Formats: sequence, C-alpha cells, structure tokens
Amino acid sequence: MPWTVGRVRITPIAEMQTVGGTRFILPQAGPDDVQRLPWMIPHFANEAGRLKMTVQSLVLETPAQRIVVDTCLGNDKQGRAVPVWNDLQTPYLEDMTAAGFPADSIDMVLCTHLHVDHVGWNTKLVDGRWVPTFPNAKYVFGAIEYAHWKAHSDRPEHAAVFNDSIQPIVHAGRAELVASDEQLTDEITLIPTPGHSPGHMSVLIRSDGEQALLTGDVAHNPVQMAHLAWSSTADSDPVQSAATRHDLFARFADTPTLVIGGHFDAGHIRRDGEAFQFVALQG
Repeated sequence: MPWTVGRVRITPIAEMQTVGGTRFILPQAGPDDVQRLPWMIPHFANEAGRLKMTVQSLVLETPAQRIVVDTCLGNDKQGRAVPVWNDLQTPYLEDMTAAGFPADSIDMVLCTHLHVDHVGWNTKLVDGRWVPTFPNAKYVFGAIEYAHWKAHSDRPEHAAVFNDSIQPIVHAGRAELVASDEQLTDEITLIPTPGHSPGHMSVLIRSDGEQALLTGDVAHNPVQMAHLAWSSTADSDPVQSAATRHDLFARFADTPTLVIGGHFDAGHIRRDGEAFQFVALQG
C-alpha cells in the first residue's frame, strides 16, 4: 500500500515477511508481554503474541527523483550469519518492476545503515561479479557508518556483506558518503540515530506541510516503543539505542507525522505514560 506525504509517494516493496521466529533479534519480547499490549494485535503481532516483521525497501517518489531506502538481503549472497539468508532467490526485482519501478529508473539508493538486511540488493551477481543493481543511481551511505564497517569487518559474516554489497559500489564510483544530518533533497533530510549501529540514520520527509519519518532500525518492532530498554541483539550500543529510541519517539509523538519502520508498517506514535504506543494506520 503506498502512502502519500505532500508531493512525496512512499511505496513498500517486501522481500520477505515473517511471523514469530524473531526471538533471536528481540529475545525479551515474549508472547505474554506482547499480548499485554492490545494495540500490537493484529498489525504488529498475531493473536498468539508472536511478532510480525518484514524485510522491505521503501521507494520514495519526489517531484524530481525516485529513491530506494534500504535494499533488503539480496539474491545469491553467501556467508550470512542466518543460514536461511544464504543463496536467496526472491522475486524482489520483478516485484519492484511490477510496482512501476524498474531498476534503471531509480535515481538514488539510500542506506539507513550498512547491516546485512539493508544492503543486499545494492548489488547483483552478473557473470561472477557483483555489480550495482540500480545502474543509474548514486548510492548514499553515512560517512560514519561506512568508516566503521571499513575498519571493523573482521568477522567472516561482516566481511562477506562488506565485500559483496558495499565495497563493489565504492569501486564502481557510485557511492556518496554523507553526514548523518545531511539534507538530500528539498523534501528529505537525514536524522542521526546511532545505537543500532554507529552511524545509523533515520529519514525525515517534509512536503506541503506534511511529514513522515522512516525510522530504519531504531526499533525492529513497535513493541520497543512500549519497552524502550529492549534493545536488539544486533545493536552495537544497547544503552545508546535505548536513549535514541526515547528521544526520537518523544520528538514525533502526538504529532500527525506518519511513521514507518524498517521492518514494520505505518502508523502514529502516541505517548503512553513514560513510554509510547504505536497506532496502526487504518485502511
């Protein structure tokens, strides 16, 4: 379902969707805890209290550009820490084309951070080489984020991601490294939101008096709005990620801002005592 924010249209392209099986990323989120939050069901969890998560890209259509925010896991990749993420063969590109976004029509790819499930379709395998998937796009990476992974991709699973999905973009001369608070277009400004990764960025969209926030992985599921201290196992700094969640959600709570997660659907943040709840967008 596309969403419209002023003159910007946002279209999700899902690579995969899961229900349950998420305790490896949010181990504190037990079914009983989820069921105590009635606003979570059915949009963000099922009746059994099992979390729903999506691996997705968000395509932004501004008056001047087409921008893909985050590029999922990708096909043909190897060396992933999660076994089922290896050698995927999903119809992601076909789905994107069917939605009206062939790869050669994309002007920019923006990665909120450089984790495995946000960079995979940066590249595709052609004749044994990793080449940019979106041939006419510039790829925007946070300068802090890129510097971190260039220096800290020693573990095999990190090296695999860096070598097949990030460094080929740099070698092709397609990468643009930006500050974490950069204004990219008239409508799109980055917000530094570190904690999940050192250079993680969220995306603020403003157009014709309306605005939307793309949170990236500040939270993997809205349950973390109610439990701000529940940090993902993938967070590089759990204390900082919890503080970032509080500050970001407080900034946009009780406003008309449309909020879309890196792994969950759209809604609005509302204050709930010392924490928050997420009201799913209806229709």
